[in-house]
Amino acid sequence: MEHMAGNLFDQLKKAGLVNEQKAKQLKKEKYQQTKQNKGKQVENEATALAAKAAQEKAEKDRLLNLERQAAQAKKALQAEIKQIIESNKITGYDGDLVFNFVDQGKVKSLNVNAKIRQRLVDGVIRIACVAGAYVLISDEASAKIEQRDASLLIPLKEAEKIADEDAEYYAKFAIPDDLVW
Repeated sequence: MEHMAGNLFDQLKKAGLVNEQKAKQLKKEKYQQTKQNKGKQVENEATALAAKAAQEKAEKDRLLNLERQAAQAKKALQAEIKQIIESNKITGYDGDLVFNFVDQGKVKSLNVNAKIRQRLVDGVIRIACVAGAYVLISDEASAKIEQRDASLLIPLKEAEKIADEDAEYYAKFAIPDDLVW
C-alpha cells in the first residue's frame, strides 16, 4: 500500500479530483480568509482594549469626581460652621473670674465676668475651639454646630442633678463666695 503524504491539495491533485487552477484558487481564498480573520481578530482585540481603557478612565473620573465633591462639601461645611460661630460669638466677656475647663485632657482657663461665668455654669453658653482659639457661643449656636461637627465644642461638666430632698438638706450649708472651680 502506498503511503499518502503531503497536504490535502497535493493528494486531491494526484487523485485527479482537482486541477492546478482550482487548487490555486482555493489556496488564494483560504489565504484571504485567514488574512481577513487575523484582521478581525486584531480589530476585535483593539476594540476590547479601547473599551476596557474607556471603562477604566470612566471609573477613575468617577472616583476623582467623588473626591472633589467630598472636598467641596467639607469646605462648605467648614464655611457654614465659621459663619455660625462668627455671627453668634459672644464678645466683651473679659473679667476677674477664672473659668476652668478641660480640653483634650488639659485644664484650660478663660477670664470672664460674673454674668458670663454663671451662664457657662448653667450651660446657656458653650465654648468652641476654632483654629486653636476659644470662642464663647450661645447654646442655640452650639446646637447647630453640634449637628455639623461636635468635635469643635468643648464638653462642659453638667451640673449634677440632686434630688429635691437632698437639695433641701444641702441648702443648709453655705458655699463661700470665693470658692470657684
